[in-house]
Formats: sequence, structure tokens, C-alpha cells
Amino acid sequence: MSVPNDPPLAPPQNELTITPLPPKQPHVPSLKYPSNRKTIYDRNLNRTKTSEISLASFAYLFNSLITYHQSRSPSVSELETRLNRAGYPIGIKLLDLLLYRQEVRRAQRPTRLLDLLQFVHGTLWRSLFNRAADALEQSTSKKNEYMIVDNEPIVNTFISIPKEMSQLNCAAFVAGIIEGMCDAAGFGTEGVSAHWAGEGDEMWPGKTIFLLRFKDSVVERDEAIKAGGG
Repeated sequence: MSVPNDPPLAPPQNELTITPLPPKQPHVPSLKYPSNRKTIYDRNLNRTKTSEISLASFAYLFNSLITYHQSRSPSVSELETRLNRAGYPIGIKLLDLLLYRQEVRRAQRPTRLLDLLQFVHGTLWRSLFNRAADALEQSTSKKNEYMIVDNEPIVNTFISIPKEMSQLNCAAFVAGIIEGMCDAAGFGTEGVSAHWAGEGDEMWPGKTIFLLRFKDSVVERDEAIKAGGG
């Protein structure tokens, strides 16, 4: 006599079914390669040190940057602060790049305050604008303040400023680059700002002064090095 087999038990209704995840795939960056299979990362840093970009392209991109931050800024001071912050990381990276592109015997990181100011006034300005700045001065009232003068900043050349925003100086972007370079070199600042100085000047109406305010500790350190014969 045969006994029928019991039917298989059905899984409980509330049992959780877990589906295993597929194996993790390696991350492949979505980098588009040109026909020669080379990207910007394959370029020698020294090969592009004398290259120039289209002024029209720069003006378009810079105007787009200003429009972007203006739409998010309730005041002129806020807009200048945003432009300053946009330039700051560029200054940090430019220090090492410009030192790398110098001749081996001249590639020395600035260790004195005057060396840094001359580096900004000359090397940085020539790298950005293909010329040195027009003047470098020290404040007569505060020993921690220095001024770099540009008679005609290219960043203001194609900017149309409305009357209600007449105090706006878009060279705050360049001030951010200067501040980033000073901080990267170990010369901390309390801020770098751009100010109009060409009011009533028919020859240079767009003249701008970049005011660098260094921390007291930086000035004290520089004086100590000077006293020690360094």
C-alpha cells in the first residue's frame, strides 16, 4: 500500500525576499577623448606658459560668471564677496604652477613679504594679463597694508555697470586670486579688496587699487627675519 507524499509547504506570506545586488562595477570617468586620444592632462605644463586665449571668449565667460553671482547677491558687497571667493582657489593653484614654470635657479618660493609682493606685481600679472602691474606701494599709515595699482584692469573693460551699482568693481575677482596666492605662500591676509581710484582721471577712468591687508603676525615675522639678517 503506497502512502501519497505530503505537498510542499508554501512560504509564509510575510517572509521577506532579498534579491542580491549586482557586483560593483569599476568607476570609469566620463572623459571625452579627442581623435588623438590625448586630453588636457597629457599636456606639458611648460608648453602652454606663453599661450593666449581669445579676449572675446574670456569676456563672455567672465560676464557669465558675474551674471550668475549677481542673480544670487542681494547687494553690491555680497556680489564682490562672491567674485572674490571665485578667484581665491585660482590663486592657490597658480602659486605652484608659476613656480614650476620658472627657471630652476629662480624657482624659489617667496619667504619675505617684499619678495611675495614683487612676485604678485610682476610674475602673476604677466601670467594673467601679459604685463606687470602699474605700481606697488606701501601704506603710509599702516605698515601691514600694501597697494597694487592697475590703471586699466582687463576684467573691467567690457563690463557695463548700472548707476545703482556704481560702487561695484568686478576686479574683486582678481583680488581673490591675489588673496589665494598670499595664503598659499604662507602670508596670511585679513583680506584683499579692489577699489576704484580713477574718479576724475580722464586718462585712466578705470584705475583700480588692490589693497592687501596682511595679518600682524606676518609683519612681525618678516621684521624678525630682517633683524636676524635673513
